[in-house]
Amino acid sequence: MTTRIDTRFAELQKQGRSAFVTFLMAGDPDPATSLAIIKALPQAGSDVIEIGMPFTDPMADGPAIQAAGLRALKAGMTLKKTLDLVRAFRKDDDTTPIVLMGYYNPIYIYGVARFLVDAKQAGVDGLIIVDLPPEEDDELCIPAMQAGLNFIRLATPTTDDKRLPAVLANTSGFVYYVSITGITGAAAANATQVTDAVARIKRHTQLPVCVGFGIRTPDTARDIARVANGAVVGTALVDALAKSLDADGKATGKTVAAVADLTAALAQGVRGAVQAAE
Repeated sequence: MTTRIDTRFAELQKQGRSAFVTFLMAGDPDPATSLAIIKALPQAGSDVIEIGMPFTDPMADGPAIQAAGLRALKAGMTLKKTLDLVRAFRKDDDTTPIVLMGYYNPIYIYGVARFLVDAKQAGVDGLIIVDLPPEEDDELCIPAMQAGLNFIRLATPTTDDKRLPAVLANTSGFVYYVSITGITGAAAANATQVTDAVARIKRHTQLPVCVGFGIRTPDTARDIARVANGAVVGTALVDALAKSLDADGKATGKTVAAVADLTAALAQGVRGAVQAAE
């Protein structure tokens, strides 16, 4: 089984550069604007798109992404509509990998078997479910892999060498390394610490390692892209979106461009890592 994620990382490896992975919340600030933004991401330089599944109790997320989830829920976003969003994106783009990121509860309520069929048909390539540990692989991870979806696992600074093999056992697509302890958007990523962490994970797996949490500027994105297979940016993009909204939290004429412009600037940073290494 080769997914769009596998294909994209193989292409980038041939080009000798890291992936730029973007995260946005499905339905933020409303379903139509959210689709317009996500459609604009590949052209702006996003290699892999992570789409958040709005949930009422997002325990690993910082204030910015929590607020994005609440805006989306208020605008009527559901898991079914999130899959519809992917389906609509796929009408014009059949190559950019899409990963759904979030929590198990909405999938459990939707029904695992039904969700996996619908997600695959919609054009989803992978899942990151932050509250399902390896001990629960039978719940979703194994069925997802059997359905042809990558199950992408998080590793953190507190994941030690004894724990890593369990975390990586059924992981596919890529490994998402959380560069800081704590919630999203809390601190800046440190390239030196990340270098050591990526090297440690690579001793246990052949998979690409992407680094997220704490990347907000093109310079940090470039520094991380030099030492990892991908740089993931979420909070900075969600902040740019939030700042473009009107006083009532509604989209304005600037909303799509605000996210696309920052995506382009960050993508330049990631791509700049290639020249620096040569």
